[in-house]
Amino acid sequence: MTCYEELVARGLIAQVTDEAEIKKMIDSGKATFYIGFDCTADSLTAGHFMALSLMKRLQMAGNKPIALIGGGTTMIGDPSGKSDMRKMLTKEDIDHNAECFKHQMEKFIDFGEGGAMMVNNADWLLKLNYVELLREVGACFSVNNMLRAECYKQRMEKGLTFLEFNYMIMQSYDFYMLFQKYGCNMEFGGDDQWSNMLGGTELIRRKLGKDAHAMTITLLTDSHGNKMGKTAGNAVWLDPNKTTPFEFFQYWRNVGDADVIKCLKLLTFLPLEEIEKMEKWEGSELNKAKEILGFELTKLVHGEEEAKKALDASKALFAGGGDDSNMPSCELEDADFTDGSVDIISLLIKAGFVSSRGDGRRNVEQGGVSVNDEKVTDFKRSFTKAELSGDGIILKKGKKNFCRMTAK
Repeated sequence: MTCYEELVARGLIAQVTDEAEIKKMIDSGKATFYIGFDCTADSLTAGHFMALSLMKRLQMAGNKPIALIGGGTTMIGDPSGKSDMRKMLTKEDIDHNAECFKHQMEKFIDFGEGGAMMVNNADWLLKLNYVELLREVGACFSVNNMLRAECYKQRMEKGLTFLEFNYMIMQSYDFYMLFQKYGCNMEFGGDDQWSNMLGGTELIRRKLGKDAHAMTITLLTDSHGNKMGKTAGNAVWLDPNKTTPFEFFQYWRNVGDADVIKCLKLLTFLPLEEIEKMEKWEGSELNKAKEILGFELTKLVHGEEEAKKALDASKALFAGGGDDSNMPSCELEDADFTDGSVDIISLLIKAGFVSSRGDGRRNVEQGGVSVNDEKVTDFKRSFTKAELSGDGIILKKGKKNFCRMTAK
């Protein structure tokens, strides 16, 4: 099976502009491709996994990745998939986030001599002269065609700002610049980026001639694509200080039965033959497949040692065996206690399980909270500092949220 055939077999490819030529280039290791990452936070999320694993997979086949950090486009904000305008970030925020991205990407991609490149589009976008841009690029875009693009259509009713309307032109200009400066001949992105990406291929053709061969591939985007890595309204981060290795493992350990095989194919580097055998698994065997998924992805992000610790902690919680010392923990300060005790709702808030006291009370009254495997039904229940000393207590919310609560 060739590299491109494996991408298709794993369900990674959604749309392409010239499949025969793209297949030829990827399989021969002659693709210089880029994927863009806007710096909207100080950490990549599990939602970036598909792009990172794809870059690693293509680099292993001899192709050259370009990780494009969106220092410039982040100042505009991509309207795709958004019902409201993104928060405006300062240049200092964006520069800090870009540095964080670089550090995390190096765990996946080889940026050594002759390897992948990391480029920041702020290097050209922030230097553009507006009138020159209009003359050079603006004439290549039809406003009628732009308004028909899905990324804009969904925003038209609520209101699309002129700032955001320029995003397609900025992204297209990225491909145009990368094509000229680095010989980049291919762009990958989520399926929701199709219109933006076609703009880049068209701009290259219009400005450099029909023989300028630039191609576009979009990745499959579904509940575990651009929405991947969202749980209970919070992002699942690759930064261990924001999402611990155990929490990261647990997210993947708890994916739905219908999604586990899909995620194994899309995101892990396990042989397809091995994954296809798991497609026949049912019942408790699917839990084993989820453990494999969680272990493989945690190993990629946090290393094998942390993955083993997370697996042991998970087994301790779900199967009554193993080492639970690696589960998330929270240490209370003296200020957290009132007259020497702390109530159950305060513990839930401290652990990050609920956002308010009202939310905490609802969870307790609905039977979703337990301490040391005993259900807590009284929202006024309190615990003394002595009870939280030493090994403390294990606080649980639902089936997926665990935290060891201790007193300092």
